[in-house]
Amino acid sequence: MRSRSAHWETRVPAPLFAALGDETRLYLLSRLSQRGPMSIASLTAGTRVTRQAITKHLRVLESARLVHSTRNGRESIWELERRRLEDARRYLDQISRQWDSALARLRSFVES
Repeated sequence: MRSRSAHWETRVPAPLFAALGDETRLYLLSRLSQRGPMSIASLTAGTRVTRQAITKHLRVLESARLVHSTRNGRESIWELERRRLEDARRYLDQISRQWDSALARLRSFVES
């Protein structure tokens, strides 16, 4: 059984990584990262994905706080939340350090 703090450490980033675990959503994040704020029509242009599907993916990303939208007349303009990507990077760096530490302990044990 995991400790309460271990559960908290994995539960907090879980929605973030679940949102990142889809090819279309990664594509949307990439477009927003490269081109800045965009409308759904702009995000859909050049793809075979419908506006409705893009909207659903954006809502998942919004729930994970990876994007946010603002209204501009009739359009919603979507923008990347770079801070959340930094959260993901920090979490992955933490896991990497834990693995490095575990491997160093294993190496020390094996070599002694």
